[in-house]
Amino acid sequence: MKRLFRYLLRYRAGEMVQFLRNERRGPKACDADLKEKTVVLSGATSGIGLETARLFASRRARLILLNRDPAKSAALEAELRKAFAAEVRTVGVDFSSLQSVRECARQLLELADPIDVLIHNAGVYHTELTMTQDGIETVFQVNHLAPFLLNHLLMPRLKRENRARILHVNSEGHRFALTGVHTEDLAYRNHRYTGLKSYGAAKTAQLLTLQRFRDAFADGAVTVNAMHPGNVVSNIGNQNGPAYRAMKERWILPSAKDPGISAQALLYLAASPDLEGVSGKFFNLTAEEIPAPHARDLSAIGPVWNASLALCGLA
Repeated sequence: MKRLFRYLLRYRAGEMVQFLRNERRGPKACDADLKEKTVVLSGATSGIGLETARLFASRRARLILLNRDPAKSAALEAELRKAFAAEVRTVGVDFSSLQSVRECARQLLELADPIDVLIHNAGVYHTELTMTQDGIETVFQVNHLAPFLLNHLLMPRLKRENRARILHVNSEGHRFALTGVHTEDLAYRNHRYTGLKSYGAAKTAQLLTLQRFRDAFADGAVTVNAMHPGNVVSNIGNQNGPAYRAMKERWILPSAKDPGISAQALLYLAASPDLEGVSGKFFNLTAEEIPAPHARDLSAIGPVWNASLALCGLA
């Protein structure tokens, strides 16, 4: 309780009011036509990603979908072509493998058309500690390191094309990482693992490194922002078993909204002229919001950035 009290003292009253107010708002509308625009979207076979793929296809975007499941990807491609005559292809990738992410980046670097929008949507939530084949805690790798690595590997191309909007589907869940990101113990050997803590740490790392990516693209037109998608219906965490699913059904889903609102928000952030040149920001749907104190701690950016580089083999 003392830790929680000290943490809450770091918030300004206005920030908490803003957060609560934004939770009741819907997304701003955007009527943009995305014809001839290339949109790269991860995690498109369910939830927010699926609704985003459908919405962007309806606006005539050229879609490059980054998915893990070949059968679901094939079915989605067929649906989008039939419903919208969409130009769509899938790049298979497993974010729990950094080698798979590198192969994905290689294929994206070979695209003939410039990348206009890059949406990092894929994510996981685990209640128990698990490690990837790379020896990294799964939630941190899938939610943070995989898009971090993709951004790095695509950076030369994105700078050259000088047009992309990079969007991270983040979360108000970053607020659960009360003590920030334990860069010295990302494997949880010396402190207790919980699902909320690991998820919050991954989303916090994403928000902190967002500032370095903003600076890296500062000389051009490329922007990078993050968005809380709202409490919407999704499959995230369903692999955690019946106890978790029962809790989710009892406490989360009754107030959850249609994921289409998240897709509408992503469309606005991806295509609205209001966001031209806006970078390094966190949005609750389409309302700009100040993240939690630990997610804007300037002293934490360097350690998280350097740890991410090292884990991705970029150091």
